[in-house]
Amino acid sequence: MENSMSLTSLVVLILLLPYATATLPGSNAKKHFVLVHKACFGAWSWYKILALMRSSGHNVTAIDLGSSGINPKQTFEIPRFSDYLSPLMEFVASLPANRKVVLVGHELGGLAISKAMETFPETTIYTEFVNSASQPDNRVIYDNGPTNPPTTFIIGPKYLETNLYQRSPSQDLALATTLVRPIYFYSVKDVSKEIVVSRKRYGSVKRAFIVAVEDKLVKEEFQRLMIEKNPPDEVEEIQGADTMIMISKPQQLFTSLLRIGRKF
Repeated sequence: MENSMSLTSLVVLILLLPYATATLPGSNAKKHFVLVHKACFGAWSWYKILALMRSSGHNVTAIDLGSSGINPKQTFEIPRFSDYLSPLMEFVASLPANRKVVLVGHELGGLAISKAMETFPETTIYTEFVNSASQPDNRVIYDNGPTNPPTTFIIGPKYLETNLYQRSPSQDLALATTLVRPIYFYSVKDVSKEIVVSRKRYGSVKRAFIVAVEDKLVKEEFQRLMIEKNPPDEVEEIQGADTMIMISKPQQLFTSLLRIGRKF
């Protein structure tokens, strides 16, 4: 296990180097970005954006949700959707009273930041949904109902290559095959109970949606439907990006994240 973790750290470090001195957008007020990953992934999936953010002087935190990334919990130890979201909720709750953050959610991470927006609207400057579920009524949830034993979903190498990493570097695909973890199949009832938002709280936070035009998993039509049903304050699109937009088009995503911040 120790050798495996060391090898993974080395691979991430090698992949990170080209982004440490990338060309950066013009100066703007420094912010604290909180990045939330998609289902089965972890904070590691943001490594290119982490490098760009930090080298530009921004504060940035990438969260591992329950049983994701290096979170110590195992899948069957988080049987409720609230358990899955708890690392983000605990992090935001721990922030100093005067600290405000920008929440960025990818895919299922969009539901996580929706929960944080509703719970901590005074802490959130604005949010950015990256080809993600932007509201409870439009989420993609596998509703298996109660099962015995509980059901999980794990992404295999072929699925990664065919649906998520079509336009991403091969070394990033190889990295993902070693780091993805199973996710619990939460019921729609459980998620619906957990993600309840209001106009007064969730609706008080500025929102932006970034569309990955060539996403094969969360199709552009579905992303546009979420935008139509829950109109954000800003919409940007990135051409040539697959589902893993932070991997296939990191510089473009980074630029969009900062450009939206300047508008807000």
